[in-house]
Amino acid sequence: MNGAREGVSSSKYDRSLLLSGAKRNEILELWEVQQYGIDSYNDADYVSIYDMRPSEWYAKGVRLLGRTAVECTRDKLAQAIGKDVVATAARAPSNAGVLVIDPFAGSANTLYWLLRHLPGARGRGFELDVTVSGLTRHNLEVLGLAIAIVNTDYQSGLVETSVVKDELLIAFIAPPWGDALDKVAGLNLSLTSPPVTEIVDLLVRRFPQNPLLGAVQVYETVDARSLVELKGRFDWSELRVYSLNAAGENHGVMIGTKGWAPDRKDEG
Repeated sequence: MNGAREGVSSSKYDRSLLLSGAKRNEILELWEVQQYGIDSYNDADYVSIYDMRPSEWYAKGVRLLGRTAVECTRDKLAQAIGKDVVATAARAPSNAGVLVIDPFAGSANTLYWLLRHLPGARGRGFELDVTVSGLTRHNLEVLGLAIAIVNTDYQSGLVETSVVKDELLIAFIAPPWGDALDKVAGLNLSLTSPPVTEIVDLLVRRFPQNPLLGAVQVYETVDARSLVELKGRFDWSELRVYSLNAAGENHGVMIGTKGWAPDRKDEG
């Protein structure tokens, strides 16, 4: 791996190079995926997805763009989010089934883990970028995973999505962070593209008759004002941060419900 790197590039494989630099829209070689993990987190297996280490998923034909390697929700985080979402969903008042939506699917790894924890649930992901959506569909196909990824924007995808009456709607909300993440100030949920509150508002307008469970991916530090604005959209909410990186830069999830609250399931 090091020999391959020495003959190709002396650049540090970090968030800047893969997300905003020359590697943003390039398909990464295995050594590049591993080098990103080493340079950024001292872990060659950092970009583990679909319950596999990079060497395993790469050998099966899975491929990622530079931007997707940075933006994807890796296994450790996706699995932790999945477990907490499912634990909350188990307290929902609906018995009419579950629909899981990822409006910004990317690699679809979080959608994979949510559906894995929710056998029998329907799943649907939207990805506007034609190259990312094409690669993700290819990856899911070579792995034999029946997860629907639609090449469309999140607004059109939600408009075209049909739901069953009283079906529990679970939405994993992780729009591109871009400049919304500041290493000092943390993540400003009002500056994501689009703002997280805008997505939640559309979900509520589009599916007013369905109980909603929103799972918003967050950073270990979140801008307080933007967090208050987001929590105000829900009837109940809970914030969790996972200590998965020894060096910091940990992520988490804010789970919120609309139209129901776990603590009130048995009331009445």
